Amino acid sequence: MSNKTKILYVSQEILPFSPETSTSQSSRFLPQAVHEGGKETRIFMPRYGKINERRHQLHEVIRLSGMNLIVDDTDHPLIIKVASIPQIRLQVYFIDNQEFFHRKAFFHDDNMNMFPDNDMRMIFFTKGVLETVKKLGWAPDIIHCHGWFASLMPLYVKKLYKRDPHFADAKIVTSLYNDAFEGPLDKKIAEKISFDSIKMDDMQHLTAPSHLNLLKQALQYSDAAIVGEAGVNPDLEQYCNSIDVPLLRQNDEVDYLKAVDEFYDFVVLGKSELVD
Repeated sequence: MSNKTKILYVSQEILPFSPETSTSQSSRFLPQAVHEGGKETRIFMPRYGKINERRHQLHEVIRLSGMNLIVDDTDHPLIIKVASIPQIRLQVYFIDNQEFFHRKAFFHDDNMNMFPDNDMRMIFFTKGVLETVKKLGWAPDIIHCHGWFASLMPLYVKKLYKRDPHFADAKIVTSLYNDAFEGPLDKKIAEKISFDSIKMDDMQHLTAPSHLNLLKQALQYSDAAIVGEAGVNPDLEQYCNSIDVPLLRQNDEVDYLKAVDEFYDFVVLGKSELVD
């Protein structure tokens, strides 16, 4: 059995499958640096309809597909696809569902209005990642979440999956980005999540599901956080301080990828020295 540290990356967008943003860049280059440094990684993102499957050579993983996930008391089939990031030997797993992810857009319609079912898409994505990781038989030491669309992951891991042996000991890191959206998600998001036996008392920030509150909800159940770019809402850093969540801030004078890797080892996992 491998003694390598295992890190699960869950992101709303990854280069080259998504446009270039701070989130997609970090989600592309951080796993590579960590993998090349000797850690074991798995990477997940949604299979948006804008992704060209032929160009990026996506293909379905039959042994992982075929599950039905319940969202808001309704069954939705889960399809898993995979592709490799060009030039490096890293695979990305894609969470797919015709109803949620085949529209030719990420989060907004042609008039830049948020899709009304973004909350259900988030729930499906979150559960799809966790159920697929279970099917892989892979137990991550760290789950690193990137982007507001992945912000339900800490809640689900620490509440619904807390006794699952794949996730019981996992530490959660949330990266914060300047990716705010206008308005709230569906105000019934907490009610929909409660179908998964998560108590309303555990979702206090989701009574008003704005971008800020989604990330506060994520931070509440995170073991550490990282400022992923300049311009992040200062209320989030203040919230980290108020609940004693360790925070790695950006520093242009240091190697960001190396700093994150060391943050994993010495802060998140609490190692006293690096172990080969």
